[in-house]
Amino acid sequence: MTFLKAVPTIFCLALTGAIVAPSAQADEWNKKTVMTFSDPVEIPGVHLKGWAVLPAGTYVFRLLNSASDRHIVQILSQDELTVYATILAIPNYRLKATDKTVITFNEGIQGRPEAIRAWFYPGANWGEEFVYPKAKAIELAKATNTPVIFTAVEIPLEVATPIKSVDEPVVALLRRAPLMAIRPTGEQVEVAQVVTPPPPEKLAAAASVDQVPAPAELPARRLPATASSLPMVGLFGVLALAGALAIRFAKNRAV
Repeated sequence: MTFLKAVPTIFCLALTGAIVAPSAQADEWNKKTVMTFSDPVEIPGVHLKGWAVLPAGTYVFRLLNSASDRHIVQILSQDELTVYATILAIPNYRLKATDKTVITFNEGIQGRPEAIRAWFYPGANWGEEFVYPKAKAIELAKATNTPVIFTAVEIPLEVATPIKSVDEPVVALLRRAPLMAIRPTGEQVEVAQVVTPPPPEKLAAAASVDQVPAPAELPARRLPATASSLPMVGLFGVLALAGALAIRFAKNRAV
């Protein structure tokens, strides 16, 4: 009887897995991360008017677009209803991944909010190094004594309405903007001269992952199979096991 009492619990766990699995896949693709800052932080990119500096609070970071050579990161309100910033980033490789979200900053400017440098998703060797406007990059490079990636292309820094689609003109401009790096001395160099390249096998693996389309981009007729096939197989397995044990239990009682 103990097993029979446990059967409803097993069913609930199986159904929970069926509901949670599609959501987990989506988060993995767009690297959705909820982060809380205890102090204001400065951000680059195209921001909603008045949001060049994020006040202390909770925000959602996620990828709007992931191409092989550059990514588009968005910062949203905790409820994901407002897009505060749309930021150009390039892949940043670290040798050792951690199981927690990591944010690095361009430190060294006294009396000013720290400027976000890079964002690493839990468990990933690849992160997002943010690209700054040239004037800001020069300031940060001198203050931090560290090279900073920049673009000299004239990109509007403020917008009146949030950027919500990868097809918007501003996003297209970010994706094709030429990139350079500025050294603390003020020397402009190619990005490759200041960014340590990852091992070739890691680069190939990252490119193959980045080319996987978002779940929302799959044809509608394929979505049911993607979202439910594995949980259903598991559920049928649990049902079969429960039936077999029930029959065995009944035979033992009869004997």
